[in-house]
Amino acid sequence: MALQIGAVAPDFEAETTEGKIKFHDWIGNSWALLFSHPKDFTPVCTTELGALARLKPEFDKRGVKLMGLSVDPVDRHAKWSDDIKETQGAAPNYPMIGDTDFNVSKLYDMLPASTSGDPLTRTAADNQTVRNVFVIGPDKKIKLVMVYPMTTGRNFQEILRSIDSLQMTAKHRVATPADWKQGEDVIIAGSVSDDEAKTIYPQGWKAPKPYIRIVPQPK
Repeated sequence: MALQIGAVAPDFEAETTEGKIKFHDWIGNSWALLFSHPKDFTPVCTTELGALARLKPEFDKRGVKLMGLSVDPVDRHAKWSDDIKETQGAAPNYPMIGDTDFNVSKLYDMLPASTSGDPLTRTAADNQTVRNVFVIGPDKKIKLVMVYPMTTGRNFQEILRSIDSLQMTAKHRVATPADWKQGEDVIIAGSVSDDEAKTIYPQGWKAPKPYIRIVPQPK
């Protein structure tokens, strides 16, 4: 059974490029982005790790900590980091888990429970399902899951956009429409009755249909 939105993100201890961590303690009161890669020294993932390093200030602004994962050992992550800096212009500036016992990959349903053996003998194709994005809230619950194939690089602008929506809708009883971006109109959540909405939005709302109640983004 895959992990679902609203489930508590499994806690774990792991070796990373920045030392040993206990995941829930590491998250603390922040948001977190856990993203995984099938294997070190692979082309698409190299571009992704560089892109995320360049975008880290945007995640910092939103109070989101970044954590990468591959089943290769930590010392290989460090060597890969040099290649990423050389080819992408930025080296990873966030911790990367060395999941050599497949513990985290199994906890997060990215590899079968039966997986075992030497991670260095496994190919990227063996690990092709280790290619997920999990956004986790300060309450340690999973807020969003994205799963990508090896041939499609991740769109981190979309991930930032999704985080903007998640953080706003966690504070206000609204939802965001398709393709929403910061500053655009939002929709009053279905859980808010019209009577309640009149108190929250005394200026009213636009309603092309009774169930679509559009208001400006809350400040």
